[in-house]
Amino acid sequence: MNSSFGLMHVWTQGDWVTRSVLVALVAMSLLSWTVILLKALDVVRARRLAARVEPFWHSADLAEGMSRLGGADANPFRELALEGREAAAHHRATKAQLHDTLDVSDWISRALQGSIDHSTGRLQAGLAILASVGSTAPFVGLFGTVWGIYHALMGIGAAGQATIDQVAGPIGEALIMTALGLAVAIPAVLGYNALVRGNKHILAKLNRFAGDLHAYYVTGARVTGTGAAGKIVAIKQA
Repeated sequence: MNSSFGLMHVWTQGDWVTRSVLVALVAMSLLSWTVILLKALDVVRARRLAARVEPFWHSADLAEGMSRLGGADANPFRELALEGREAAAHHRATKAQLHDTLDVSDWISRALQGSIDHSTGRLQAGLAILASVGSTAPFVGLFGTVWGIYHALMGIGAAGQATIDQVAGPIGEALIMTALGLAVAIPAVLGYNALVRGNKHILAKLNRFAGDLHAYYVTGARVTGTGAAGKIVAIKQA
């Protein structure tokens, strides 16, 4: 009984269109799960790196702070600090040419924003795949269902009679395609939403760190708090 129905029966009895739909759904599922796992690891790693920002501000000098931020391998917080430091040094070295057109605050702001944009693109890489899988997988499965029902009805018509056992098996196998499409789409959509939330948290940390770095590279100190309660926290440059 089991050998007459199920996915294996759909594969062996289906034509090239049915098999292509099955292969496409399996490929989409593997691709989406790969993206979800890899990007989830990136989010976890970025959260751990974000926890090193506060120790950075308690360093004796900038060199020690950089070491506390961690290695340079895809570290958005370290890249942000380095970009700001290089922008400040470049502005000081070329002040005679730049002071009439762009002050140090604007120059550093542009450099920090460029680093954030680069990190944003890296964090969002792969999310388009999840969005595409989540939106197209149900329709791919539905196409397989429609194609399977068509061939099932053609087979029943060629047999000359239609009993319940002749109809239930082929139609049920065709409906499996719709279920597979949903099984592929739902994890992709949930993974996409979870990763977007994780990325927003990381980007909020990056923007906050960029604001502190901007104040530090312009004034030589980090401004914490708001209004009259704000404090100036100095850190030696190296």
